[in-house]
Amino acid sequence: MAQPTLTRRRLLLQGLATGLLLIAKPSLSAGLGLRTWQSVDLDWFDSSRARQVPVRLYLPMDSAARKMPLVIFSHGMGGSRAGYRYLGQHWASNGFATLHVQHIGSDRSLWSDGSPLAVVNRLRRAAQEDEAVSRVLDLRFALDSLLGHVLGDVIDSEQIAIAGHSYGANTALLAVGARVDRDGRSLQFQDSRIKAAIMISAPPFYGERSAQQILASVHVPTLHITSTGDVIRIPGYFSAAEDRIGVFEAVRSSRKWLAVFKGGTHSMFTDRSGTGGPLLNTQVKEATRELTTAFLQSVYRGEVLQLGDWSERHAGILDRLTESRL
Repeated sequence: MAQPTLTRRRLLLQGLATGLLLIAKPSLSAGLGLRTWQSVDLDWFDSSRARQVPVRLYLPMDSAARKMPLVIFSHGMGGSRAGYRYLGQHWASNGFATLHVQHIGSDRSLWSDGSPLAVVNRLRRAAQEDEAVSRVLDLRFALDSLLGHVLGDVIDSEQIAIAGHSYGANTALLAVGARVDRDGRSLQFQDSRIKAAIMISAPPFYGERSAQQILASVHVPTLHITSTGDVIRIPGYFSAAEDRIGVFEAVRSSRKWLAVFKGGTHSMFTDRSGTGGPLLNTQVKEATRELTTAFLQSVYRGEVLQLGDWSERHAGILDRLTESRL
């Protein structure tokens, strides 16, 4: 029975050697030494929904030698699988596989497909319930596809977390238990394989009033990251920075943490380098890389998350750090 697994691993090793994993670069991880990462773009198709699901998978360079934890990442409105490289590369350099999923219909095509005068209408359509549901189903399909792929041989299916920014944070919340009631029935998309979640700049659910009712069923450990300047302004939609705090307060995670940086903008958590100011942008990204990595390590290893050194190191840009246990 061992031969199929050995054959699949041999195929993976051959892929690594011949360039299946197309990008390989060094990444310096603060305090954890020099490791390397590699990535591959995969274009999957969910025939049951007639929907394309492009992904980018980041892996450590030594990925063929062992099984590793996985982080699934969901981008914000107008993003793509190529975004949030600063997180995917860092996590991979620290031993985590990262699967960045692109959501067709709320991805970068919003900015380029069709007339510029119709952007507002495209954004409004992308925020509707059918796309929100499609996004969380994208994540489930992508996870199923990865675990069934030869590359899935290196994934520890018992150690899976999810992360997302903005709209992607809402998608992540749906995947870990958020529920929306419609016409007397509950729309629920929890994937029990996902054991923890990272929400960056999570807005309230579009068109919904009660965050407590929607998020009370989220129980996995969660990390919430935002800033005092984390205001969402896109055509047809506005969300104040305080809304991110409301999401944190509404989830019923057994363990949850909230980090709020000073100032900044909503988009400084993307790969954009100038938003919020070049210096603060760089500092916040470095702090976010460190914090999310520490959170993932604590979840995967069952360790207590100790953030005293982190908060002291970033005290100049940190407005507050809150921990809550139920």
